[in-house]
Amino acid sequence: MKKTIALWAALTAVALFAATGCTTADADSPAPAASTPTPSAGNKAPEAPNAPDTAAARAAAYRKWGLKPLAEPPAPPAKKPVTRTAGGPVPVVSDIETDQKVVFITIDDGAEKDPEFVAMMKDLKVPVTMFLTDAAIRADYDYFEPLLAQGHGLANHTLTHPNLRTLSPDAQRREICGQQERLAKEYGIRPRLFRPPYGNWNEATRAAAKECGVDAIVLWRESMQIQNMQYQRGDRKLHPGDVVLAHFRGPSELKGRTMTQMMANLLRHIEEQGFTVARLEDYV
Repeated sequence: MKKTIALWAALTAVALFAATGCTTADADSPAPAASTPTPSAGNKAPEAPNAPDTAAARAAAYRKWGLKPLAEPPAPPAKKPVTRTAGGPVPVVSDIETDQKVVFITIDDGAEKDPEFVAMMKDLKVPVTMFLTDAAIRADYDYFEPLLAQGHGLANHTLTHPNLRTLSPDAQRREICGQQERLAKEYGIRPRLFRPPYGNWNEATRAAAKECGVDAIVLWRESMQIQNMQYQRGDRKLHPGDVVLAHFRGPSELKGRTMTQMMANLLRHIEEQGFTVARLEDYV
């Protein structure tokens, strides 16, 4: 009698397994996809792993360089505040009209080629626009490739860094157009923005820039030195839309400080005044 009951139970179990699609796999073995139960009110699917904590990662990146995180920049404006009208003169700007608490970092020349600066920019993801002079970069064009790959802007700062106001219109054209061609050859980018060395320009400069395909001449409102900034306004404060000037400089020009230390000081000034950094090319 006991054998009959046991046999009947075994046959019933086999029938149930066949009807439900279950297998006899070990409990630790992964179940086949077909047997995964459909989530229901009483049978919740396992939650997906949490997305990476981007705020924490950002804070850690800034902490590595001894900084507090800047605020995330706002979305770019739907329409750029600065545009060149067809056939019109090239606009000259030192700041961009906006009510957003953003400033724009621009870095000139290209003489200093500190690998730590590339690492810093990769960590912080702060947008900058590089106004490069061929005489300063030609010894190592490759240095700027990873910075461009990070999304930083490329702009024109002439072939040889002359005072353009002392040159003839033809000579100015050669300096500006020549650098347009050189940067296009080396990096595949024909810049839209131009900065005259020392901020010196005249109407011949604007005419040459227009002929060379430039959309705007960009000057600045503040310039970063080593630890402090020089301000053009009497209140000595940043204003929304200000263009800030810095340079690719090393210890010999920065009294023993490195370019990353200079940049860290600049970012502290920006953060302490409640500003963040936006991408210049989104506004011009």
